[in-house]
Amino acid sequence: MSITSPRGFRAAGVSAGLKTSGGKDMALVVNDGPRHDSATVFTTNRCLANPVLWSQEVVKDGVVRAVILNSGGANCYTGPEGFQTTHAVAEQVAERLGIGAIDVVVCSTGLIGLANPRQALLDGVDAAYGALATDGGSDAAEAIMTTDSVSKQVLVEGAGWSIGGMAKGAGMLAPALATMLVVITTDAVVSADDLDTALRAATRVSFDRLDSDGCMSTNDTVTVMASGASGITPTLADFTEALTQACTDLAMQLLKDAEGADHEIAITTINAATEDDAVEVGRSVARSNLFKAAVFGNDPNWGRVLASVGTTKAAFDPADLDVAMNGVWVCRSSTPHTDPSEIDLTGRDVTVTIDLKSGSERATVWTNDLTHAYVHENSAYSS
Repeated sequence: MSITSPRGFRAAGVSAGLKTSGGKDMALVVNDGPRHDSATVFTTNRCLANPVLWSQEVVKDGVVRAVILNSGGANCYTGPEGFQTTHAVAEQVAERLGIGAIDVVVCSTGLIGLANPRQALLDGVDAAYGALATDGGSDAAEAIMTTDSVSKQVLVEGAGWSIGGMAKGAGMLAPALATMLVVITTDAVVSADDLDTALRAATRVSFDRLDSDGCMSTNDTVTVMASGASGITPTLADFTEALTQACTDLAMQLLKDAEGADHEIAITTINAATEDDAVEVGRSVARSNLFKAAVFGNDPNWGRVLASVGTTKAAFDPADLDVAMNGVWVCRSSTPHTDPSEIDLTGRDVTVTIDLKSGSERATVWTNDLTHAYVHENSAYSS
């Protein structure tokens, strides 16, 4: 169950000495073809890391033959030297594989402002190249972890074809895309244009609706590569459905590993005038520190939900809103309904339902609670 489960891919995860722990910190994923179609989406943060600046040019022609990733340093705001390091890493991968550097996506994750040692990265490329294997997906998934406590992998089976994926991310989870590096592979025959269409549809309802802490990274990258090794061409609808399943599975794994979280919270807005309204309302609640702190304290404080809804531009009547928590309608028509003491928030899974009574659209945004552990971990991250 990894990125090397689909046919036509090799991967490796090795230690290049970037992490003080000595653990794996460089991953290489190679598409051996016969096709090399690809699509990628990046963070919408205007402050971009050097690997994103490089990779944005790489993906323009829809051809990606390899992805090289490192943890242990984001290579963001490291000056011209940082971009030159990214270029040198791509060139090293290309030389080893006998391909062009313009077909190599580069990804980095870790502390912003930290200049990764170039020679260590180049040596790591060589080590990763030497370790490439058709069963190397799990090692690669481990190598891209930063504050993650577990690696994230997925496999979705189609009719004679499959999709594999790996992701990293445990903090700074907010659109777009959530703080993550994701590599997805498939042995289906899918054109670059169709991959782009499917990927954007999949991320829109998965990664883009994961909002752990309202903070957006500078390095987010999601790349999908299609080898065509199965020889099977699924319909665009079937492929998009499978890709959405894979992305949603990875997004939920990211949520469950959010730094210090005690609760995973699904906020579903129903009967909205538009889907955008539903997403805006859900996100407003997901970004309320007051609400998230209440959930941490097992307090079903639905007033904080309504206060967040009121900050949006969505269509609704402020005097006619319903709110349920864990299936208990504690608010009807913007007034108290069932006694909140009937709600048990001691379990990890929490659901919030908000009825806007303004239409027929709905959307779910996922977040987690705000805990002491989250504050502690992020106060000590650079050290």
